[in-house]
Amino acid sequence: MNDAAPAPTPAPRRARVRAPELIGKGGWLNTGGKDLTLSDLRGRIVILDFWTFCCVNCLHVLDELRELEEKHRDTVVIIGVHSPKFVHEAEHQAVVDAVERYGVHHPVLDDPELATWKQYAVRAWPTLVVIDPEGYVVAQHAGEGHAHAIERLVEELEAAHEAKGTLRRGDGPYVAPEPVATDLRFPGKALLLPGTGHFLVSDTTRHQLVELEADGETVVRRIGDGGDGGFKEPQGLALLPDGRVVVADTVHHQLRAYDPASGAVEVLAGTGKQWWQGSPVSGPAREVDLSSPWDVAWWQGKVWIAMAGVHQLWTYDPETGAVQAVAGTTNEGLVDGPAAEAWFAQPSGLAVSADGERLWVADSETSALRYVDSELVVHTAVGTGLFDFGRTRRRGGAGAAPAPARGDGAARRVGRGQRHVQPRAAALRPGER
Repeated sequence: MNDAAPAPTPAPRRARVRAPELIGKGGWLNTGGKDLTLSDLRGRIVILDFWTFCCVNCLHVLDELRELEEKHRDTVVIIGVHSPKFVHEAEHQAVVDAVERYGVHHPVLDDPELATWKQYAVRAWPTLVVIDPEGYVVAQHAGEGHAHAIERLVEELEAAHEAKGTLRRGDGPYVAPEPVATDLRFPGKALLLPGTGHFLVSDTTRHQLVELEADGETVVRRIGDGGDGGFKEPQGLALLPDGRVVVADTVHHQLRAYDPASGAVEVLAGTGKQWWQGSPVSGPAREVDLSSPWDVAWWQGKVWIAMAGVHQLWTYDPETGAVQAVAGTTNEGLVDGPAAEAWFAQPSGLAVSADGERLWVADSETSALRYVDSELVVHTAVGTGLFDFGRTRRRGGAGAAPAPARGDGAARRVGRGQRHVQPRAAALRPGER
């Protein structure tokens, strides 16, 4: 009789998943006209970035990936898979423009019918998928804040596949498009400079401000060097009572002041780092992080900030030198009511009414026009909700159906009080969906 203990049953081996092919009816951008296949990229570590150009979280991820892209340029190929949320985003020329506007320096597959999105079972904007040099999916992350984890994985894959002989180093398939010779490229906002008749324009893609003569064509001067030492995708502009101009320096997550008289530029608010959940939402302006300030307006004695990255409105008080979150909870949706209880979704434009009684807000991802009244109550003037895939798409929507969100009885409920429900990453970042 054999009394030996039975041998342990080996753990089941996890199946390796071969990465599906990349397909999209819109074709390829930034490849010099060449269609790419995964077999072309065999031997390289491929990172698929599923994004859409209206999504501020997707724009954050584009910026997060830049350092990794540069550091591992001989082993890593990043492929943007543009997966539209709204009808306009499915238009090819709009994708072409967005790739230039946001400085995307890697190949992009335009997938207007979400074919590759469905192949990879993606359910959230943004989503990152890592494919190893042998063509197998090894990781998938939804939301922001995963660049450091992915870089560690990349280093592990480099070491493992170098040892196996399956890593192929070399130049990537990115081909830069021909530059366009124009004075402005995707300007964000313009305002009239008092006393001169000149216009000041945020030249977003070239990372500068441009002063134009009254004819709107003749360039007087450019402000900023076009690099990281100056502005980074400046968007909104607002005139201060002292004649300076506040600039929403979006990618630097800062407010800056430009003095047209002296030419001086200084930081008013923001540390240069992006705000994350749990960080302070008030305090000395240059000690508090901001998150993609998209527009600014002077109202009720303060600079109001459309904080697109966290779905809120903040203020900067020049008298006290402090910033403060005033409207919005960081929850993404369309709920009216007292400012501190209201929900926004990527507020991106501000304007003050002629009588000074209202601050109008272009609430981008709710497709709504809203306003804050003098009593700091938020109202919706035009718009019905966050997403309506049945109406905005001629095909099935990729996201989960909206679910009811909380809100008091005073909140406007018809088509409102909803948020977009998506699977979240384990470490939730503000605004992820």
